[in-house]
Amino acid sequence: MIKLIATDMDGTLLNAAHEISEENIQAIEYAQSQGITVVIATGRAFYEANTPIAQTDLKLPYICLNGAEVRDESFNISSTSNLNRELIDRITDVLNRESIYYQIYTNIGIYTENPQRDLDIYIDIAERAGQQADVEKIKAGIQKRIDNGTLKVVDNYDKIKDTPGEIVMKILAFDSDLEKIDRVSEELAQSGSLAVSSSSRGNIEITHADAQKGIALQTIADRLKVDMSDVMAIGDNLNDVSMLERAGYSVAMANATDEVKATAKFETESNENSGVGKAIMKLLKEYNN
Repeated sequence: MIKLIATDMDGTLLNAAHEISEENIQAIEYAQSQGITVVIATGRAFYEANTPIAQTDLKLPYICLNGAEVRDESFNISSTSNLNRELIDRITDVLNRESIYYQIYTNIGIYTENPQRDLDIYIDIAERAGQQADVEKIKAGIQKRIDNGTLKVVDNYDKIKDTPGEIVMKILAFDSDLEKIDRVSEELAQSGSLAVSSSSRGNIEITHADAQKGIALQTIADRLKVDMSDVMAIGDNLNDVSMLERAGYSVAMANATDEVKATAKFETESNENSGVGKAIMKLLKEYNN
């Protein structure tokens, strides 16, 4: 019986326009009406994850930054996991050596040294997903984030380390050279203190080893006194694997990577066809009646 549901956002709950379909909203509301807790589990920072949710009437807990931060329905932070100076230096030394561009995610905002590279990343992500990138819309989105302060442009990342009260929670690296990305991922993954995953081919998401969606979801389940065999998790990419492996009802999107599909017990339709909503309604009908 399903008692807790966790869904990824990009490539899963959200369509290519970064919106939640009405079918997905209605399915989540139905699950909630049955006493089921529905959780967002994303690699996004909270201030980015909340944007599409705020356009609906949904009230949901959040697993953000692949588990580096967990918030309740009222946005209160219940747990965090950050990278210390030694780990930050270890990561950035490797990325700089390989000339790989990266952003730094902190509890204050997202830092970039080059907004043009950010534009290139979003275009590449869209194209790798088989979508037509709306360059002007992406540019406008980046500028909006700069204007509202969630994306901060700096000359050098070094100053972030010395800001009182600011903690680094994730480093997102990107390169179009996939062989280089794979090589660096393997090197960083050798550290037992780091969790290395990906939300799109060509990027690397690096957090503390304790910051994984599966670990955060397990913590929420324990808090709710829900066994993981009664948890449903839905995702499409490598940073979802840790929660799909733990959940009794694991669901891969039709647009998911082969590894995710191999991990999941069920498969639903794509994010463009409200696969999350369809999966929720189908599995609740089959297993909760």
